[in-house]
Amino acid sequence: MSNRIIICEASEIITTGLYEILQGMAGCDVVARLDNPEQLGEKILACDANMLIINPILLGHSERNLPSQLVKEHPQLSIIAIVTTYIDPSLLKSYDAVIEINDSKPKIINKIGQIVKSNDKKETNDDVELSKREIDVLVAVAKGMMNKEIADQMNISIHTVISHRKNITRKTGIKSVSGLTVYALLNNLIDENEVYK
Repeated sequence: MSNRIIICEASEIITTGLYEILQGMAGCDVVARLDNPEQLGEKILACDANMLIINPILLGHSERNLPSQLVKEHPQLSIIAIVTTYIDPSLLKSYDAVIEINDSKPKIINKIGQIVKSNDKKETNDDVELSKREIDVLVAVAKGMMNKEIADQMNISIHTVISHRKNITRKTGIKSVSGLTVYALLNNLIDENEVYK
């Protein structure tokens, strides 16, 4: 399984160093490099990324909760902080790992390796069952609802709906709406009379 990684860091020297280390690791593929977090949500979706390495300094006071928000919208995502200066330790609790600016290459490889292992386990577990939210989205799709309607009904963004649909397709191997409808019927997630509502 390939770990698709986005690096979000303003310093090109740090980004290039991380890129070199990551490209040398088996199963790691850097799919995007950003110098600010503005387009992060769209990039994660577009690249189907499952790992983000970000400098928390790039997040303003109002964006401090962005890591938690991103994980809520993209459950497959692991987030690693790259710390280049002092950061309040309480702010680092929402990250899966922390890379310090003075960490050695083996230490960085070890920290990222732990996340890679964890992602592999997550992927294996994910293949077995859909999350509660994914089942909700699947049922809505089977009932003929559009992404916008699902987003409005569940009070989530369209990007999140698309992310859930990607996960559902990956786990079930079913791409078409009719196929997902049959899957929902066979697994008693909906009744036949709900399909055409």
